[in-house]
Amino acid sequence: MDDTAVLLARFQFGLTAAFHYLYPPLSIGLGLFLVFVEGIYLKTRDPLWRQVARFWTKVFALTFAIGVATGLVMEFEFGTNWAAYSRYVGDVFGSALAAEGIFAFFLESGFLALLLFGWDKVGPKMHYFSTVMVCLGAHFSAAPAGYHVVQGPNGMRAEITDFWALVFNPSSMERLAHVLVGAWMAGAFLVLSISAWYLLKRKHEVFARASLKVGLLFAVVASLLQLTTGHASADGVAKNQPAKFAAMEGHYPASAPADLAIAGWVDEETKTVKGLVIGGGTSFLLHQDFTTPVTGLDAIPTDERPPVQITFQTYHAMVGIGMSLIGLSLLALFLWWRGRLETSRWMLWLLVFAVLGPQLANQLGWMAAEIGRQPWIVQGLMKTKDAVSPNVSSGQVVFSLLLFGVVYLGLFGVFIYLLNDKIQHGPDPEDAHGPLVGLPQKLTDALSGKRTGE
Repeated sequence: MDDTAVLLARFQFGLTAAFHYLYPPLSIGLGLFLVFVEGIYLKTRDPLWRQVARFWTKVFALTFAIGVATGLVMEFEFGTNWAAYSRYVGDVFGSALAAEGIFAFFLESGFLALLLFGWDKVGPKMHYFSTVMVCLGAHFSAAPAGYHVVQGPNGMRAEITDFWALVFNPSSMERLAHVLVGAWMAGAFLVLSISAWYLLKRKHEVFARASLKVGLLFAVVASLLQLTTGHASADGVAKNQPAKFAAMEGHYPASAPADLAIAGWVDEETKTVKGLVIGGGTSFLLHQDFTTPVTGLDAIPTDERPPVQITFQTYHAMVGIGMSLIGLSLLALFLWWRGRLETSRWMLWLLVFAVLGPQLANQLGWMAAEIGRQPWIVQGLMKTKDAVSPNVSSGQVVFSLLLFGVVYLGLFGVFIYLLNDKIQHGPDPEDAHGPLVGLPQKLTDALSGKRTGE
């Protein structure tokens, strides 16, 4: 296949994956948030927390629905644009996709009906169990050693020899932890954004304070935890994908101490980073020593090096946003502790727009990860140019790309419209009334203020 078709196929998959990944982090983060706030309601029986849980359940349902709709396209692309890749490793990633469908999608969607419609139909403990199961299913959806390469009738292909070795391959748990904590941040900052908006507009203030309190604690814990998972993930990349790590840090010498770039750009002619740099800083983070050598790009064959500048910039932009969110959440926590958060309108406005931070960081992180492993689609075994379907033309990819662009713009418009509608409407006052499950109908009517025959 020609280079143009390969580039277009990569761009199309990147577009659909990036658009889809706007929603799963929100579902994962909101799912965990719901477990906590409904748990508080179950313990205290305070109707305020029931109202909080019901409002955010509706927002969760919206993100889940759009996420499902946008995720299906990528699976079809494996068979259309990436048939050679699917033939080579379909046995490997096919089982992982099947496991996600069984353990994640069916678990999540199976209990979703109870979560959405079972508030007054089942007991509080059963409803809380459904909330936990939906949260667990959302986390499974975030989730290769254990294979060998064999000669098949249509060429070489990878086959699974150990499913658990596939799941627990050298980098999966590190990457999974980093992804999940990023999703918790996305959910937490969505809660903070909407709650801060209500406080600025003096609407639903009791509800907003309760949501803000839990959301802020989530944001602080998740943003600080991201430091740990991010370091572990970077350490894993340095061990398992040295070319990607060298591009992320703009490090060229084949074996020399690696500097830590805080901000700047890579001068690819002089093979140096221009900007704010700490000498030996990356070596220290990896080995706790400023002089330990790190593998650089000069040790990698030229045709196996990833694009350096974009990998470097996306990685550092992700780190910069993450550090900014840590500072923002800690400052907001300090103001809340001092009782000044609600009167600090500038901080509330920052929290309103901070919802974009985790989303940008998530997208940039995936860009750094996927661009940084080029030219490989299967590290050391298959290059991206060899994975594209040989019978798909550039024109066909352009047509489907434009079609997907129109459909996804429409879906995004629907999402923004419905989310704004839920925000403008706010929590329903009747959601604060606790369930009356298990009581005789006449007593239920009397406690509800409902007249007989009404």
